[in-house]
Amino acid sequence: MTTPLPVLALEDVRRGFREGAARLEVLRGATVAVAAGEMVALVGPSGAGKSTLLQVAGLLEQADAGEVRIAGQACAGLAEGERTRVRRERLGFVYQFHHLLPEFSAAENVMLPQMIGGRSRAAAAARASELLQRLGLGARLSHRPAELSGGEQQRVAIARAIANEPLLVLADEPTGNLDQETAQEVFALLRELQRERRFAALVATHNPDLAAAMDRTVRLQAGVLVETTGSND
Repeated sequence: MTTPLPVLALEDVRRGFREGAARLEVLRGATVAVAAGEMVALVGPSGAGKSTLLQVAGLLEQADAGEVRIAGQACAGLAEGERTRVRRERLGFVYQFHHLLPEFSAAENVMLPQMIGGRSRAAAAARASELLQRLGLGARLSHRPAELSGGEQQRVAIARAIANEPLLVLADEPTGNLDQETAQEVFALLRELQRERRFAALVATHNPDLAAAMDRTVRLQAGVLVETTGSND
């Protein structure tokens, strides 16, 4: 019996940046694999490079060396157009700040990535409505971001991230801008959806309670990833 390929595999990924005459090496050989249906917490101190790692994993930044595989496909050497296609078809992103488009309603923010991906307006509207209702926003479909609370805005951002049924969701401090109670509510909804729909997720967080609610935890330490727990169940 063959073992399924991980949805995300980072293999000896290296990434550095110029700072004047010096060079700062942020990722020094980061390696991790995330399976379908698995939610992995990414922890580490501020400035350790968690956001850089997620940017590389999401094909938004090029690694200096190493490989990024999405569902077995080697992506490090892809042309930008192909990287964009993989992001659109296989990845979803949730950030600390929701980045919703202010001139569009909640439903329209969730519809847009679907329509860019080729779904009809009617089908996109139906899926947006279904997802937002699932997230407790059925009465807020026509509201613009400025008319929503912080927790509501982040729920819209989660709906947008999973609207195209990604294989992998990458989340960078998805509750970091929320109060503790709202953060727990929003994370619980994300976790429920992840379990229901079986997408893989890599979630950067400083919140130890949220990390403990995931399947396992990896720590970014001196540019490499260290497994800190085999399971948090």
